[in-house]
Amino acid sequence: MPGTVSKRRARTRQRLLDAALEVFAEVGFGRSTVEQVCDRAGFTRGAFYSNFSSLDELFLALWEERSARMLGDVRRALADIDPADPESAVRAAIAAAPVDDAWYRITAEFTAHALRNPGLRRVMAARERAIRDAILPVFVTALRRLGRRVSDESALGDALVAVHDGTAVQVLLQPDDAAVRARREALFRNVLDAYSTPMESA
Repeated sequence: MPGTVSKRRARTRQRLLDAALEVFAEVGFGRSTVEQVCDRAGFTRGAFYSNFSSLDELFLALWEERSARMLGDVRRALADIDPADPESAVRAAIAAAPVDDAWYRITAEFTAHALRNPGLRRVMAARERAIRDAILPVFVTALRRLGRRVSDESALGDALVAVHDGTAVQVLLQPDDAAVRARREALFRNVLDAYSTPMESA
């Protein structure tokens, strides 16, 4: 019985997360309600509050889930790079962390919401650091396979996040412009080059 309850609870939680993603994307995080998420998932408010204390907590759980999935995708992509082809690292990283219109809109709204709440802002900052710290070793290992050494891993992580977030806006605003995507790829390449050095000259 405990195993059955745990599985049922996990399924309920996942349905709430999936429903929240749809509702947040459609109406905006700030205009979403617990009732809307429950209606979309087919549950009552009781089911919601047995899993989450608030929409903030629900969003953070959704963010954690998507971050874990993205980290897994990046790990798999960079594990298959060709050491003889330095460009493969850039292509793999971009393919593993694509620009997602709906998710960007949700996170942009939630970030604005968190900036008005000091406690939530600290939670988000801590989670951003955790994601950066988890993904950095993957890039460091990939660069090492390409014969390059990273001297300042924190700086590389901050630069990668800045390029991803900044160019995501441009790609979303001009989705059919190949030049925008080419510049995005070039910026990632420049960051990886700028924050690493060839091992033989390090």
